[in-house]
Amino acid sequence: MADELTYIAAGLGLLGLLFLLTGLASARKRRFGRLSVHMLSALLCLVSGALLITMYLSLHGYRALTREDLAATIHTEPVGPAQFLVTVLMADGRKEQYKLAGDEIYVDAHILKWKPWANILGLHTTYELDRLSGRYHRIEDELSQPRTIHPLTPDRPVDLFTLRRRYSWLKPMVDAEYGSAAFFPARERTVLELRVSTTGLLFRRPSTSL
Repeated sequence: MADELTYIAAGLGLLGLLFLLTGLASARKRRFGRLSVHMLSALLCLVSGALLITMYLSLHGYRALTREDLAATIHTEPVGPAQFLVTVLMADGRKEQYKLAGDEIYVDAHILKWKPWANILGLHTTYELDRLSGRYHRIEDELSQPRTIHPLTPDRPVDLFTLRRRYSWLKPMVDAEYGSAAFFPARERTVLELRVSTTGLLFRRPSTSL
């Protein structure tokens, strides 16, 4: 996906530069009609290329979604009353450990679905894990007990999920953007697979013991 975007952006940049040069040539020859057409074409190409580069930067960290993917393998281990350690092994090989408070492990994610025309550019459904937190069974505990939450997203200059929620002009490009979440009891030591499908997140027991 990233390769397609960068190639198209580079092509649009070169095309925009070509229109710019031809526009300058038209200006020297005082052909102002052609100058307007060439400068407008150059502007459209350069703006489109810049938009694709912005999309490429904002999608850094997102992974292409095909049917049902393994997003992470999660190990939980209780360390006290309503406290547990969570070791998260991401699909890309990253490994992190967190201490959470609560009765359950709670994970949410961002999922982006693209318009059919964007699929032609190599943009397909993508996902990114967003946050990991502890969750209590009782509402009273949620209101009174310690809350723990940790970010799972990488740092980036722009995030398309946030931009899509803020700006309606991205609607013709992104068919749907939504959050999905899943939670699972963590009162005993266990190993779970966090999977993501086109309908959202889900926890599964691994098929073999880890």
